[in-house]
Amino acid sequence: MVLIRTFFIALLFALSQNLYAKTYTFKFATLIPPDTAWMKEIQAWADEVKEKSRGQIRFKIYPGGVMGDEPDVLRKIRSRQLQGAFFTGYGIGRIFSPARVLEIPFLFKNTDESDFVRSQIMDDIEAGFRKKGFELVGWPEVGFIHFFSKKPLSSLDDIKSHRIWLWQGDPLGEALTKAAGITPVPLSIMDVYTQLSAKHGSIDTVYNSPFGALAMQWYSKLKYASNIAMTNAIGALVIDQRFYKKLPPELQQLMKQSGKKYADKINQISRRDNQQSIELLKQSGIVFMWDWNEEEKQQILDIRDKAARALSSSNYIPAAYFERTRKLLEQYRKEHPAH
Repeated sequence: MVLIRTFFIALLFALSQNLYAKTYTFKFATLIPPDTAWMKEIQAWADEVKEKSRGQIRFKIYPGGVMGDEPDVLRKIRSRQLQGAFFTGYGIGRIFSPARVLEIPFLFKNTDESDFVRSQIMDDIEAGFRKKGFELVGWPEVGFIHFFSKKPLSSLDDIKSHRIWLWQGDPLGEALTKAAGITPVPLSIMDVYTQLSAKHGSIDTVYNSPFGALAMQWYSKLKYASNIAMTNAIGALVIDQRFYKKLPPELQQLMKQSGKKYADKINQISRRDNQQSIELLKQSGIVFMWDWNEEEKQQILDIRDKAARALSSSNYIPAAYFERTRKLLEQYRKEHPAH
């Protein structure tokens, strides 16, 4: 009888502890459109956290840019309206800009090189995010960025003559277009589809990953794309430190470990889906063109280096990060000559 009573007391205590356990709502925003493979992974992350935290952490997800452009999302995190987000390099640059050394155009020859450099500098990047009030829990790539246009793309002069979109307020894009002698049209990413759709829209050329061009429906307003990708665009899953620090240690660990797990899965999906998306874009009628000759290649590398110097002098990407990346690349290429 005493054993039975002890058992029921213990059971009631456990139930009461669970009943009165503090709950946390994690409001998370992203530009990723709903009903995409990437968004399904974000939802899987939310479901896993809810299950493993026994309902203590519940996600409220705002996909497809419903919370606005990335600067809007960042402001809403800082004003505590949101607690986290999936940012692209543009948003990352507004938190810890040196991380964008990883998406300098034509710096890496393949993803093995960028994966190696990222692994070596990730501790510094995480520390940089932390100093700015964010916990970096995952690093999902956006994918290889191509030009897309309503007009043929056969030379750098073609690009200069087009009305090319620039993500408004992006220092990396500004440095590159200035170095190339291009006068872009700055717009929020939220306005791109509208301007591409308009009969007399302000832009006729954009840049995005193949998957992004499909998911955001931009492809339906375009006819041409560049064969050669400019860069492998970065991404980040971030949590506001004020929210993160309120969590008990075990829940912090859950958010960190599960965030990395699903960011890695998005990475794998991104690399797969971007390749498949090129074929889907071709089937939709998009013509991929413009294979550079050696003179054009050198011209574009000169533009990159000029932009890098400008970014370094402004301290957006400090010279030390460029130098460390260069040394890491030399090390990797020496150890992997076959690549």
